[in-house]
Amino acid sequence: MGTREIVVELDAQLARLREARALLTGSNGRVVTKRGSRKRPVLSAEARKRIGDAQRRRWAKQKKAAK
Repeated sequence: MGTREIVVELDAQLARLREARALLTGSNGRVVTKRGSRKRPVLSAEARKRIGDAQRRRWAKQKKAAK
């Protein structure tokens, strides 16, 4: 069996495995990444402002130390 035949057989096996996985998971071959499905906490406008202000202070401190 040559290299080309081995690669063709491996591709066929991969296709069968992907099909079996899709059938078992019911995802039709689509994979949902954890990052896309992660829910972020809802922050109030006040909390976002506090976080932004703190970050700007950190940047200013870093910029001042660099000079």
